[in-house]
Amino acid sequence: MRRYLPQFPLYATLPDKLGWWAVRALCVAVLAFLLAPILVMVPLSFSESSFLAYPIHSWSLKWYQHLFDSPEWARATRNSFIVAPAATVIATALGTLAAVGLSRADFRFKGAVMTILIAPMVVPIIVVGVATYLYFAPLGLADSYFGLIIVHAALGAPFVLTTVLATLAGFNHNLVRASLSLGETPLSTFFRITLPVIAPGVISGALFAFATSFDEVVVTLFLAGADQSTLPRQMFTGIRENISPTIAAVATLLILFTTSLLLALEWLRGRRA
Repeated sequence: MRRYLPQFPLYATLPDKLGWWAVRALCVAVLAFLLAPILVMVPLSFSESSFLAYPIHSWSLKWYQHLFDSPEWARATRNSFIVAPAATVIATALGTLAAVGLSRADFRFKGAVMTILIAPMVVPIIVVGVATYLYFAPLGLADSYFGLIIVHAALGAPFVLTTVLATLAGFNHNLVRASLSLGETPLSTFFRITLPVIAPGVISGALFAFATSFDEVVVTLFLAGADQSTLPRQMFTGIRENISPTIAAVATLLILFTTSLLLALEWLRGRRA
């Protein structure tokens, strides 16, 4: 097997090589510092103790059993897998259509429209939560799945928009013109020509939208009632009221789930490249 060694310039000096290794050692140290608080939860989920504490004297799977047997956690899991996929479908559809429209159109206020569309990415989430609650409450959309799905879709759509726009930057629009010149309708051209080419970007944006909705807790605290409690909200409630190693078990499963999404995203990026 061929070994890939670091490539230095032909006339690299000893300080240059030391600096090269120092930068990489610093990157590894920063990465370990960021990951340590996340990974420290994994062993705690297998502890038999009723407290989140080290050292671990005995090991057990009872907190995973409690997680799967608890009706509260089961309801929260069900709600998360209702809200997140529905919000992802809406966000993906709207974000993709907006990206295609913006990439092909050229008008005076295009920059302003783009700024408005990506505003949910930069506006503080607490502002979004308060604003949506004040707007949805008189309409009867608070404490409802519909209101929660709409807001989660609005939070995820900018990720789809920016990802698909980046993919469309290298798209050859002559393919669309050729398809239209051969008699295809615009709708048929989109599904048969445009969408297959930009599919990796669409799927990447959908994964970002799904992760955004699945991990969202602030807006859910404002809009969701007891029946719409999601996993992040249930974890937040558990931390405030009764800290249990069950939270560590949920966190471990979420780490595995999120890691799988990121690996799938990297695979799609590789295919797009």
